[in-house]
Amino acid sequence: MGMSSESAPPAPPVSTSPNDPDDAATFADLGLRTELLDALGTLGYEEPTAIQRAAIPPLLAGRDLLGQAATGTGKTAAFALPLLHRLPADRSSGAPTALILVPTRELAVQVSEAIHRYGRDLGVRVLPIYGGQPIARQLRALDGGVDVVVATPGRALDHIARDTLRLDSLATVVLDEADEMLDMGFAEDIETILQHVPEQRQTVLFSATMPARIDGMARQYLSDPARIEIGRQPAPTGTAPLVRQTAYVVARAHKPAALGRVLDVEAPTAAIVFCRSREEVDRLTETMNGRGYRAEALHGGMTQEQRDRVMGRLRAGTADLLVATDVAARGLDIEQLTHVVNYDVPSAPESYVHRIGRVGRAGRQGVAITLAEPREHRMLKTIERTTGQRIFVDKIPTVADLRTRRLEMTRAALHESLLEDDLDPFRVIVETLTDEFDVMEVALAAVKLAHESAGGPVDEEEDIPQLAFRTERDGRPRRDGGRDAGRDDRRGGRPRSGDMACLFIGVGRRAGIRPQDLVGAITGETRVSGREIGSIEIADRFSLVEVPRSAANEVITRLRQSTIKGRKATVRRDREIGQRDD
Repeated sequence: MGMSSESAPPAPPVSTSPNDPDDAATFADLGLRTELLDALGTLGYEEPTAIQRAAIPPLLAGRDLLGQAATGTGKTAAFALPLLHRLPADRSSGAPTALILVPTRELAVQVSEAIHRYGRDLGVRVLPIYGGQPIARQLRALDGGVDVVVATPGRALDHIARDTLRLDSLATVVLDEADEMLDMGFAEDIETILQHVPEQRQTVLFSATMPARIDGMARQYLSDPARIEIGRQPAPTGTAPLVRQTAYVVARAHKPAALGRVLDVEAPTAAIVFCRSREEVDRLTETMNGRGYRAEALHGGMTQEQRDRVMGRLRAGTADLLVATDVAARGLDIEQLTHVVNYDVPSAPESYVHRIGRVGRAGRQGVAITLAEPREHRMLKTIERTTGQRIFVDKIPTVADLRTRRLEMTRAALHESLLEDDLDPFRVIVETLTDEFDVMEVALAAVKLAHESAGGPVDEEEDIPQLAFRTERDGRPRRDGGRDAGRDDRRGGRPRSGDMACLFIGVGRRAGIRPQDLVGAITGETRVSGREIGSIEIADRFSLVEVPRSAANEVITRLRQSTIKGRKATVRRDREIGQRDD
């Protein structure tokens, strides 16, 4: 079994490092001291992950290291085990021999707990220091002696200024998730801290991405580092990827409804929804609670006590939806997390990588969902190029899809009950009712009650317009109006949008109009083929249809003389393509 400091072994990653010792099948093969091997055995870890096989030997040899590795690959143990191995026997001075800088309070606690678990047989003294925690408690701990300090840069600098954090005995400095620390504005703090540490030291830098500024920092502060790059192993051919990545194209006004629809169909155990601002986090949290979700907000405007309370609810299962900003959610490790949602397409591919790295960890399946506006097509393509992974664009689930999904969940629950539960106590009820009713009617009534108790009937919500990305060719979004048969098949022979006219048709959703009804009316009354019809948008009381400009007058005349689903309708030109306000 592999090992990750994120509490469970991840799927075997891919290493592009030339110095990856493939023959290191166990931690003992890496040459770690007995106390560490005993602790790892007690924890149930047997086989090192690729990043641990690649990083531990050069770190044990005292070399600096520059590592690129995603969250969930086991990188914390990759640097923690060597620094514990190299702890001096005489630590009576009480000054720390290792300093680990991390971007967030949550990550500081996680790394500290991991080091405590691995080094308990060595009697390691480890202290997390971060803002939001009483400084008096940290001062007492530092005064009593500490071997390893795990700190956020701001609080570390505060202690350095107070002369309460002594750095003269440091043998190792670790910069964990360095790109996130720079994104959060810690660059100057890190540089100031590194100016106070001994020149003769081991420096370790890990980053999920390797932008130019990280490379510059490595050149300045690392000496002839070993370089490793660890990625996740691609799924074997014919199998689903560990993280299923899907995007939905939706107008901003419909995003809350689309999010609710997608979450209802996906039914996550726990999900994080990433927003761009605190204000958006608060608004969306309120909206989702109003829609019946157990949502909690998490952003930088909250106190540490509030943040701890939110995380406690999520881990206890009393909340299942966390709405957060990037900064607030950094460093979180939520074991039950199954879904990550980008409420907007991240402006930087690195943010997308960090976000989806929170699911699909330790061999578990995960889902990454992105709600994209039509204009965000290019940003999504940039992310695909950066990650080398395909993001599939799907249609927003309809109310019919949601009904089908809930029926499937009811059937699955009943199937499990038939296999697992003791049903004899209820036999008398069935026997009594079958004296009066057919057994199938009794079963149907029982299924109905079970279905409604599990979620009730699906409310008739507003239909969410199905959009497509705005293409570079015409600068406009494509709209397909719903899950109509054959819509995508008509695309090939359609005239270019500059040759199209948009028609207003005075019947819509309230009249039961579907895209195929409009296509059938037009192709049945005119010479226009289905392949020539452009985008279709259906509103409550009207519809908009693109047809070839050369055939627009014929379509208007013929539709005025006929009916659509038995209804006479107003038909006229809307506005020419290119003039409409999208």
